[in-house]
Amino acid sequence: MDDAFVIVGASLAGAKAAEALRAEGHAGPVVLIGEEGERPYERPPLSKDYLLGRAGREKIFVHPADWYREHDVDLRLSTTVTAVDPAARTVALAGGERLGFARLLLATGSSPRRIPVPGGDAEHVLYLRRVEDSDRLRAAFRPGARVVIVGAGWIGLEAAAAARAADCEVTVLEAAELPLLRVLGREVAQVFADLHRAHGVDLRFGVQVAEIRPDAVLLGDGTAVPADAVVVGVGISPDTGLAEAAGLAVDNGVRTDEHLRTSHPDVFAAGDVANAFHPLYGRPIRVEHWANALNQPAVAARSMLGLDAVYDRVPYFFTDQYDLGMEYTGYAEPGGYDRVVFRGDVAGREFIAFWLAADGRVLAGMNVNVWDVVDPIRALCRSGRPVDAGRLADPAVPLTDLADGVS
Repeated sequence: MDDAFVIVGASLAGAKAAEALRAEGHAGPVVLIGEEGERPYERPPLSKDYLLGRAGREKIFVHPADWYREHDVDLRLSTTVTAVDPAARTVALAGGERLGFARLLLATGSSPRRIPVPGGDAEHVLYLRRVEDSDRLRAAFRPGARVVIVGAGWIGLEAAAAARAADCEVTVLEAAELPLLRVLGREVAQVFADLHRAHGVDLRFGVQVAEIRPDAVLLGDGTAVPADAVVVGVGISPDTGLAEAAGLAVDNGVRTDEHLRTSHPDVFAAGDVANAFHPLYGRPIRVEHWANALNQPAVAARSMLGLDAVYDRVPYFFTDQYDLGMEYTGYAEPGGYDRVVFRGDVAGREFIAFWLAADGRVLAGMNVNVWDVVDPIRALCRSGRPVDAGRLADPAVPLTDLADGVS
């Protein structure tokens, strides 16, 4: 099968790439390989509706079970790729089988960072990446359970909200001064600190975990925080092992151009693992969110077929915590913005925040419990034009007017 299009990673990105190849009319063999026993599924529900028990298992899957057979996609689950040889155009599978490929897509995703402390590998220390992880968390989140969450990032905070919804006692431990400080900056991070405190979460900042014991988490200052379950959410790392061993360019992910082509012309990458050159920002960026895994594969598929395709979508992600729904559009690096401008009621958690460059350009916008504004926020981010901060903050000025360049 030297003419096969092989996709390593039966993830959302992998499944959407297979879908896009067929939609573009590719009639040759498509092989989709995944380590897990489950067919491709989406990950956001694992820390949201599925974890909360609001969505059943069937709701998480990308395609119905028979879709792969109907579209002649060779889906190989519980299968590990052990090596990629771009020069020979082969992938090696555990057990010794080798598959030839005409084009290869790496959609290997990422893995949770482990906590390097004594007790960090104990049975009651939980991570959240796969569906079975979400099942374990749901079993641990029972009324009265003492849940300690290490890390106040998106996964940690969503897990905290789910645990409180299950009437657990929740403590969040974070080394920084505020949750999401590096991502959102002090101005907006405070909103999430206030939100969780209002819902009874014990937030502890500026702390270090020294040890995880069977019934407690020991902090660096000797404080013991009682725990029946410990959830660790201290970030993820791109799964670049196959790419690195294959000699592909790797730097905070697998490096690709704007067409999602790696340093080898027949190998492509998409999703969490891809550190892709972004034309809007003029440099590579790696985005660890659902929208990239959803949208990059269509570009990768077109590029694999020799069609002209460029990935230049403005980054997007969302979260739901308690009664707060949020969408973030754009890209503002830590320390890479000049100020934050608010529109709406911040204390009432119904507002839009804009991250501005020194020259007034909108780098990113986040709408909290305000809806149907993503398109004008995206247009503001793409325009590269300075915007008057006073008008940006004024709810009487339609965002569509600002996005259309009205001064």
